[in-house]
Amino acid sequence: MKTAVIGFPRIGKARELKFAVEKYFAGMQDTVELEKTAAEIRAYGWNRQRDAGIGFIPSNDFSLYDNMLDTAMMLGAVPERYASLGLSETGTYFAMARGFQGSQGDVKALAMKKWFNTNYHYLVPELDAGMNFRCDSEHSKALHEYREAKTLGIETVPVLIGPYTFLQLARYTGKSSRNDFAAAAADAYCSLIATLAPAGAAWIQLAEPALVLDMIPDDCAFFDSIYKTLLAEVHRESGVRVLLQTYFGDVRDCWNAICGLGFDGIGIDFIEGKSNAALLRQAFPQETYLFAGIVNGKNIWRTDYTKTLELVKGLTRIVPEDRLVLNTSCPLLHVPYTTASEREKGRDALCHFSFAEEKLGELRDIKAVLEDTDTGRTALAENRKLFSVPRTAPDAAVCNSVNSLAPADFERKPAFAERELIQKKEFGLPLLPTTTIGSFPQTKEVRANRASFKKGSIGREHYIQFNREKIAECIALQEKLGLDVLVHGEFERNDMVEYFGDHLDGYVFTENGWVQSYGTRCVKPPVIWGDISRREPITIPWSVYAQSCTKKPVKGMLTGPVTILNWSFPRDDISLKEQAFQIAFAIRAEVLDLEKNGIRIIQIDEAALREKLPLRKADRHTDYLDWAVPAFRLVHSGVKPETQIHTHMCYSEFNDIIADIDAMDADVITFEASRSDLTILDALNKACFRTEVGPGVYDIHSPRIPSVEEIADALRKMLQKIPAEKLWVNPDCGLKTRGEKETAASLANLVAAAQQIRRELLQHE
Repeated sequence: MKTAVIGFPRIGKARELKFAVEKYFAGMQDTVELEKTAAEIRAYGWNRQRDAGIGFIPSNDFSLYDNMLDTAMMLGAVPERYASLGLSETGTYFAMARGFQGSQGDVKALAMKKWFNTNYHYLVPELDAGMNFRCDSEHSKALHEYREAKTLGIETVPVLIGPYTFLQLARYTGKSSRNDFAAAAADAYCSLIATLAPAGAAWIQLAEPALVLDMIPDDCAFFDSIYKTLLAEVHRESGVRVLLQTYFGDVRDCWNAICGLGFDGIGIDFIEGKSNAALLRQAFPQETYLFAGIVNGKNIWRTDYTKTLELVKGLTRIVPEDRLVLNTSCPLLHVPYTTASEREKGRDALCHFSFAEEKLGELRDIKAVLEDTDTGRTALAENRKLFSVPRTAPDAAVCNSVNSLAPADFERKPAFAERELIQKKEFGLPLLPTTTIGSFPQTKEVRANRASFKKGSIGREHYIQFNREKIAECIALQEKLGLDVLVHGEFERNDMVEYFGDHLDGYVFTENGWVQSYGTRCVKPPVIWGDISRREPITIPWSVYAQSCTKKPVKGMLTGPVTILNWSFPRDDISLKEQAFQIAFAIRAEVLDLEKNGIRIIQIDEAALREKLPLRKADRHTDYLDWAVPAFRLVHSGVKPETQIHTHMCYSEFNDIIADIDAMDADVITFEASRSDLTILDALNKACFRTEVGPGVYDIHSPRIPSVEEIADALRKMLQKIPAEKLWVNPDCGLKTRGEKETAASLANLVAAAQQIRRELLQHE
């Protein structure tokens, strides 16, 4: 019996990749230095996996920015607007990732979306009818990294995002569709694989997570047609073994097709794949290897060996042991590197945590237990001891609050239409009111002030005074720019979830538990350890001070309960619903305190609403939306009619849950929209969306500054689908990652565009 890993973290134990890429962006290092750092990170991961005895070690799971973007580059799927810039290959790559503005041209970045049900963001390939795949297989990234590992004495399995997932997630422009690219994709993948086999690759992993989505017969036929061509060519020409790897769910819609295509190995997820065990009992092709995803690749709790062994022993009744490979449930991209990097915080909790390197050890342990070695018996005894006692005792007060909830606790009075009229009179805002999503640039000085206070090298008074000065500057800037609804800038916050967790009982934190969110953006999710309650007021002093600096309304800025849950590592010993309601009670108390202290507009961000949304549509209301939407309603149901509740959602596809978002009963909702070309407008219009709405007018994840006319054009498009009296004007997301100069210039153009469109509307009355 062997072990495998689908993919390993790639940001570096100390976020070396993030800092190297950012230095490249700043012109402080060249591609040679960047690639040196990248090679060191890859070597570290390969060596850790080899040392843990992993039998199937992946290569080409690394990326400087995103694997979907890597795949587009390998296939030569570069839209003309980027190719025509005349940049280097690396320059073109990053122009597609984050846009480009310079003497060679001005282009927006590719659209960015959430990767299935995770907090990782991928770049959406863009294909049009005139595009031909140009695959330079002899110089491919996959071949380069396979050879690089081999020079280290490490045999790897090259990983490619499969053609079905690539084409299924791509965006098609003009009259093109996925069918136009099926044959070319199969040919290109055959060409890539044909160069890997002579280099020594015995296996190729084709990652097809899109197979866990709902599939109709046309989807199954499309998948079947691609792989019949591809597998026939690969097996005839190269003899390399092909592993079809799925994750994040079950493959109920295409299992028969998978079993009949002749894959040498099939990888399925037994953590999130509800139906996969039953599917396996129905059929599994002889002489095929089963790569069984039994170690959770998305959460950080230790594996319960007793339960896992029961699962594996059931699998061995179907698949011979010599063809069973113990695998992670998904790539380990979604967990931190190692608990060994934790020196101070949460020492008592660490024995319960399993990060990427610890998961390698768990695979080794489970294999040893199954082989009945002394090492395995010892590991099993220690694991059973760990799981023999509860991690934490329940908080009776918190549990009673959740258990005593009644339907009235989720209803806000009066109804939306009446509140809307009250609030328009209360605030007297102009048509197309302008605002931002919340955060302003986190400069080196801001981060240094926070770090110094955390280390104890400056006192609380100094820390508070610095932040007050920054808040006053931020308010003054917004007034100068002419924004209508202001924010305090969030200079006190390290992260929109960890900051709140710091003020809640029930959380523990890591020092170096970083995971990649997108590109160079890394987050450090806190861990829900016990029952959650608010220990103290969280945002009141900052919001009250900001409001004292201006007569314009300043939004109180909070993170919503579902986002706090989804951007944490949740408990696995109670339901997600119960955890969401506990957090909702804590944030509700903060909402009511903000209102008591004179804050009349309160934004409760639910940026991560979609992340735990079941991938299967039939499961969404029974397993998620039935508690996620009420959790948000619980937070704001107690406020006065004249208090305006905002929320924000970013970088996800919301079109199919628009009605549920409307049911959250907020007064204003802001969405990411510009990077996805305002596609959400049709869904809002079709659903007769009642909530006032602010689709983002420019992309904050790009350093480029949008022009006044660009923003004005976006607003004109919005007004074709959204009534002017319901439309707000704002960026896509918070401005935390942007520079001060580009932020001021972009917001000045935003305000100017709003004023221009107001004048146009008045002229047409």
